[in-house]
Amino acid sequence: MIFLLRKNLTLKRCRMLNKKVLNFLLNVKHTVVDDVKIFDDDSIVFYVHPTKGEQCRCGICGRKAPYYDAGRGFRLWRATDIGLRKAEICAESYRVNCPEHGVVTAAVPWARHNSRYTLGFEHTIAWLALNCSKAAVSQFMRISWNSVGPVISRVRADLDICPEKRFDGLEKIGIDETSYRKGHKYMTVVVNHDTGRVVWVAPGHGRETLAKFFELLSEEQRAAIRLVSADGAKWIASCVEEFCPNAVRCIDPFHVVEWANQALSQVRIGSWHDARKNAVPEPRRRPGRPPKGTPPKDNAASEIKHSKYALGKNPENLTASQQAKLELIAKTDNRLWRAYKLKEELRIVFRLDEDAGRKQLDHWIKWAQHCRIPVFVELQRKIRRHYEAIMATLENGLSNARIEAINNKIKLSIRMAYGFRNIGNMIGMIMLRCSELTVPLPWAW
Repeated sequence: MIFLLRKNLTLKRCRMLNKKVLNFLLNVKHTVVDDVKIFDDDSIVFYVHPTKGEQCRCGICGRKAPYYDAGRGFRLWRATDIGLRKAEICAESYRVNCPEHGVVTAAVPWARHNSRYTLGFEHTIAWLALNCSKAAVSQFMRISWNSVGPVISRVRADLDICPEKRFDGLEKIGIDETSYRKGHKYMTVVVNHDTGRVVWVAPGHGRETLAKFFELLSEEQRAAIRLVSADGAKWIASCVEEFCPNAVRCIDPFHVVEWANQALSQVRIGSWHDARKNAVPEPRRRPGRPPKGTPPKDNAASEIKHSKYALGKNPENLTASQQAKLELIAKTDNRLWRAYKLKEELRIVFRLDEDAGRKQLDHWIKWAQHCRIPVFVELQRKIRRHYEAIMATLENGLSNARIEAINNKIKLSIRMAYGFRNIGNMIGMIMLRCSELTVPLPWAW
């Protein structure tokens, strides 16, 4: 042990000061440092024991419990590095007999139950995991890649002491599903529109999954929900009607316009196939420049095939070449051009106020009904079924833009981490990043 050299200080006083300094460097509470050793690998090991008030406590509930046995004896906990040196804590790991949980490992004030890392070390890992990849965290902190996920879950569970509080004051919610892995792996996300934060997320999708969320709410909390935004999925509508019959359901404008884009894409593909069938077969040409009078090559099919982005873009965002493609389609393919105009007219509905939007939507339905384009005729039937929900969207101005942003943030988090093997750890990361939970900076912990 390194001693402080000060005048008029006894050896005992110096040792007491040194222990306080070491305890300060470790940044642990309710802990007494007994000794410190530096080993050949330049690692520093602190030998400690809890203060008297923190001894013989259950590792699960933290209550006082009688001593049972020595358990696994002494064990090591990884602590925050001191400078560039790896630091560890060594202490006795005995067991106690808790009246509620039985024989369990005794709690220690510097670490969570069943964790090999100190509290400060885990908070550092969690904060880094929110800002860089798991591979970078594991390399920087000198831990296994597989250890990052469980640390995130433990920190989330520690910060999220009362998850039921997120359900208080819910009035406007958004519901959506998003994929997190190939192979039709989905999760259901619920967002509070007033705060823009995630209040609940669970693996799976469908009525049974969403019902789990509403079952967590009390009768008063369900009755307080006034508006629910979602896509046109039947399982969402049926679940909302069962648990929140007084809530007004709003169809997200993004999904309505997406329906029109999908219908337009089908018309485009059909026009492309027709153009290929009707194309005049070209005579076999000899090598070299074609002779004078040779008819130009029929590029109608190619022009339609490469018009996907021009047809899907908003008119104000078109490039010069994309605008030229639309002008060519308007001259050569009346059916595809009408489908494009139908898509644009439907998009305009959600830019108007309630009265003007209702008139525009009614006009669009009549037009689509007699447009002689089967996919748009079917689309207007679908819109008629969701007419009241669409009008509720215009009236309340509610959309799923926030939840779509949350979905993008979730996918970004998954890509940053290079994937998660455990769905629970992934949900822990989502709640730390997208909910009201905040991981403090390492030095602010």
